[in-house]
Amino acid sequence: MSNNYRRLDTGDSPSSLMAIYQRNPLSRLWQLYAHKSYVRLSLYGFLSLCTISLLYNMFGTSTPAGPAIPYPPEHFEDANLEPPHVWKDRADKVRQAFIHAYRGYEYNAFGHDELRPLSNKAKDNFNGWGVTIYDSLDTLILLGMDQEYETALRHVEKATFPMPTSEFVPFFETVIRHLGGLLSANALRPNDMLVQKADLLAQRLDGVFNTDSGLPWFGINPENNTTLGSEIGVLAEIASLQLEYTYLAKVTKNKKWYDRARNINRRLYEGNVRDTNGFLPIGWNLSTGQPHDSESCCLLLIHVLNYLIAIISVGAQADSAHEYLLKQYLLTGRTEKASLEMYIRATTHIITNLLYLSPTRHLLYVTDTRGPTSSAVSFPSHIFEHLSCFLPGLLALGAHLLPLDNLSSLGIDLEQLGNEKLFGLSGKAYRQLKSYNLKELHMWVANGLAETCYITYADMPSGLGPDEMIFQTHYADKSKNPVLWFQALQSWKSSGARGIPPGVGTKKPVVYSLDEVRSGLGRGRDYSIRKTAYLLRPETLESIYFMWKTTGEARWRERGWEIFKSIVKQTWTESGFASIRTVETSPAPMIDDMPSYFYAETLKYLWLMFTDTDPIPIDSWIFNTEAHPYPRIDWTAEERKLFGI
Repeated sequence: MSNNYRRLDTGDSPSSLMAIYQRNPLSRLWQLYAHKSYVRLSLYGFLSLCTISLLYNMFGTSTPAGPAIPYPPEHFEDANLEPPHVWKDRADKVRQAFIHAYRGYEYNAFGHDELRPLSNKAKDNFNGWGVTIYDSLDTLILLGMDQEYETALRHVEKATFPMPTSEFVPFFETVIRHLGGLLSANALRPNDMLVQKADLLAQRLDGVFNTDSGLPWFGINPENNTTLGSEIGVLAEIASLQLEYTYLAKVTKNKKWYDRARNINRRLYEGNVRDTNGFLPIGWNLSTGQPHDSESCCLLLIHVLNYLIAIISVGAQADSAHEYLLKQYLLTGRTEKASLEMYIRATTHIITNLLYLSPTRHLLYVTDTRGPTSSAVSFPSHIFEHLSCFLPGLLALGAHLLPLDNLSSLGIDLEQLGNEKLFGLSGKAYRQLKSYNLKELHMWVANGLAETCYITYADMPSGLGPDEMIFQTHYADKSKNPVLWFQALQSWKSSGARGIPPGVGTKKPVVYSLDEVRSGLGRGRDYSIRKTAYLLRPETLESIYFMWKTTGEARWRERGWEIFKSIVKQTWTESGFASIRTVETSPAPMIDDMPSYFYAETLKYLWLMFTDTDPIPIDSWIFNTEAHPYPRIDWTAEERKLFGI
C-alpha cells in the first residue's frame, strides 16, 4: 500500500500541496529558468557541494557495515489454534466495526471525501467526489452490505468528475482510490456502469501523460488539461498505475490504456540504474524518462548529484512502485518478464544492502540510503517507516507464487541479471545470492520484517505502532559498526547454519512505563520514535494477512486480532474511528481524521484474515496498493493480438 499524502503529518492535503506549486515564487522562478542547462548545472553543482559537506559533517566518512557479531539462538513461538466459531465471531466483529464507521460517514458526510470522526464534519481533500464511497465499494460487496452498496452506486452513477479550473486532481491518489475502487467493484460484481465511469475517469485524467517521456505529471485539471508538478517526478506517483490501466484495458478493450501501462514499465526497464544496482531510485526526469538526470552531459556532476537525489527507499515516495513490479507480472498472467526481472533486481538489492539488525534485540529492519551503490560510499538513515511494513507481505506473496528456487525455469540467470560489470561494487550481490535458495531467503526476510513490524505495535502501551522510528546503531563495543543483515546471514551460514537465521525468530515486547516515556529514560527497544502518530494505517496488517495466508501459522492471525482490539480500544468514536496523536500512552489522544483507506485496506485485510471463507484467493487475485482486488488476467487470443502481447 502506498499513498503520498497519507505519508505526511495529518492535516496536509492534496489541495494544500498544490497551492505550494502555484503560489511559491521560487517554484515559479525555477519553472522559468529550469530549462536552461547552464542554470540547472550551476545550481545543481552548488547544491551538491553543500550537500556533500553537510553529509560528511553529519556522518564523518562513510560507515560501511561492520563484521557480523555472534547472535544468540533464534526461536519461533506459534499460537494455539482457535476453533472456527471463534474466528467467525471475530470476523463479524470486524464487519460490525466497518458498519459503524461507514454509517457514521453516511449520516454525517455522504458525498464528501472523508468524515472527521470527532467533530462529525465532512472534508473534501481528494477532489470532492466522495473518495470514501469509491474506496468502500468492494468492501461493501465482500461484507454483504447490499443496501449501502446500492446507495453508493447511485452516487457513482451521477459522477462526471468535475473540477474548478483553479484546482488540480492528484493523479496517483485518484488512480489507486477512485479508479481502483470502480474496477475492483466491477470485478467482484460486474456492472457496465462501473466500467463506463472508470473509462470516463481515465479519459478525464489522460492529459497527465503529456510529457516527452509519457511519465505522468503530479496532477491535472480535467476541465482545461493544465498540469501541475515538478519536472522531477516521484517514483511512487509515476509508476503505480500499471495494474489499474492494464485491467481497465482488459474490461474496455481499449488499447490506449494498455499502452499507458506498458510505457511506464518500458521506461523503468530502460532507465539508467547503474548507480543504484538495478534498483529504481525515487527521482525520475519526466522529459527524458531517466532517473536523477542520468542523461546529463557532465558525468562528474552526475556522481556528485547522486548524493543529493539518488535516494534508495522502499518507504515513502517509492513503496507502491516496487510493489507493482511483482503484481503486474502476476496480474498479466506472467506475460511481462521485464516486471519480474525488475522485481528480482529490487529484492536482491534490498536483501543485500538495505536490511540491518538492531544491536540488542536483533530486530530486522529495512531503511533507505543516499548515494550511488556502485561505490563503497552510501549513507543509510536507519529510519524505519510504518509504510515500509508492506514489504514482508510482498516478499511472502512472491515466495509463495514464484519459482524463486528455480529461476532458470523462467529464463532468468541471476548473474546475467546483475553483476559488477553492470552495477559496480554492489553488483556482487547477484553472485552472492546464487548460493542461496531464493524462495527460502525471501521468506526469512518476510518473517523477520513482519516480526519487527508487529513488535513495534506490541511495544506500545496503546498496542498500536508509530508512524516512523529511527533505529540505534551503536553496540556495547563501540568499535562495531551497524550490521547489515546479509553479513550476519553470511556469518551464520559459514558457521554451519544451525537453527534459525539471525533476526528471523520471535521477539518479546518491551513496553515502557509512562514515567519512562515522559523522562526519555526508557531503554531496551533498540529504536526511538520519530513520529508518534498512528494514522489508521494498513501496512502491518496487510503483511500479517499475507504471512497468515502463505504460512498458515496461527500466530499471525492472533496478532491481527490483538491489533484489531487495540484499534477498537484506542480509536473508537461515536461515528467511526480516529487517528491517534501518540501511540505511547493509553488512552491515546485522538486526531479528527478517518482516512478512506481505513475502509479500503485496514478493515478489509482484518476481515479477510479472520473469515474462514476465501473470497479473494491470493493465487488468482491481485490487490492494488489500496487493497482493491483484480482477478488474474488470462488473455484471449483476440486480446493478445489487440494489445500486441
